[in-house]
Amino acid sequence: MSLPSFVTTLFAQATNTAAAVSTGTSTDAAAGQSAPWWTALYMPVLVLLMAYFGLIRPQVQAKKKAEETVRGAKTGDKIVTSSGIHGVITNVKDSTVILKIADNVKIEIEKTSIDKITRPDTSSSGSEKTVAAKA
Repeated sequence: MSLPSFVTTLFAQATNTAAAVSTGTSTDAAAGQSAPWWTALYMPVLVLLMAYFGLIRPQVQAKKKAEETVRGAKTGDKIVTSSGIHGVITNVKDSTVILKIADNVKIEIEKTSIDKITRPDTSSSGSEKTVAAKA
């Protein structure tokens, strides 16, 4: 016994549609055009931009700010080093500073080890302004 022709036509259309869905194409798109090659670049470019603006750029800006703060260290500033030593800058050199940590005790440290700088605030009397060098 053979199936009526409309049933076979319906079955053929259903299997063609299922095959097109599983391969990711539609029956109309398979006969027509495919998407341009550059449309596949949207997501990778978007991910790279998000990584740059979300992760890389803030770190670069924080590093630049820390370098500017350390470069601005001057005689008389109170500092805290990354190892926890507190002292007052008595002399500034190219890449190092002389730090007075107690009476008659001076040490020479690298500028890169400065963690915080506390400067006297000139706008109000007796107060100090803390500047964090490392983020």
